[in-house]
Amino acid sequence: MKKRPMKTCVGACLALAFVCMDAHASEVVTQADRAWARDALKQERAVEGTAASNTVGVLYFRNQTGQPSLDPLRKGLALMLITDLSSVEGLRVVERVRLQALVEELGLGRSGLVSPESAPRVGRLLGANWLVGGDLTAPGPEAAGVDSAVVDVPKSAAVATPSASGQLAEFFRVEKELLFGVLKVLKVELTPAQEKRLRRPCTQSTSALLALSRAVDASDEGNYKDAERYYEAAMREDPGVCLAREGVYELRKLRVVPPKVSGQQVLNETRSETSKTGGLASPDEVKPLRTSPTTKVRIDVSVP
Repeated sequence: MKKRPMKTCVGACLALAFVCMDAHASEVVTQADRAWARDALKQERAVEGTAASNTVGVLYFRNQTGQPSLDPLRKGLALMLITDLSSVEGLRVVERVRLQALVEELGLGRSGLVSPESAPRVGRLLGANWLVGGDLTAPGPEAAGVDSAVVDVPKSAAVATPSASGQLAEFFRVEKELLFGVLKVLKVELTPAQEKRLRRPCTQSTSALLALSRAVDASDEGNYKDAERYYEAAMREDPGVCLAREGVYELRKLRVVPPKVSGQQVLNETRSETSKTGGLASPDEVKPLRTSPTTKVRIDVSVP
């Protein structure tokens, strides 16, 4: 039997190492993640052409709104997309922490913003066949939009530019519109039950989303105490916000913050909250946050 070249085997292993079926299982970038990133750069040529056709990576979005207060949504939007895409049967989604470790190793800083020109290279290093990224926009005084691109990594070309827009106070609807636009480009067919599940928002509170996004950013900076406080702030804004309880549990499990309660108690609280609410309400059940047409939405998610 003909032996497969070692270079090809290494490349395939590296590509698979950057993919996780439970893409939101971790939000803390570990030394193991950074070691992976270093190895990927050392073996850059070996990973070319090894990505499975159903592998998707999501980049951080550039904030082109002119509002620095929305900077957290650069990672927050990516986080929501990763969470949703990772629950779609048949897709393999690159972990956010792998992206973070890689962009740091590439010298792009902890903001992790990737230029359109370097996106295909980042996609190849991540072992992704498809890459999603783009810009946050402000089409109106209280509106939010996304102009995105779906990149075919092997061809180094954008194959589609799905976009979405809506009220900032209902940003979760904007994310869902973008999500289904991306799934259409990837030719993913959903059953009615799957679509209904995907339409359940991570949170219905823009304040909770911003706090969650800041928690992830603080964690990337190594400010774990601030990350814990932001996670807790997100839960105060919306007790059912996705990922926040798991984020606190991870910080305490890794012992990067002092434990306040046992890990089992955190999990029990999560289960209890889920059983009380029966899951998040569907978007159709959400009452919109009403604001004055002459004032901007006030977002207050300062660390307590």
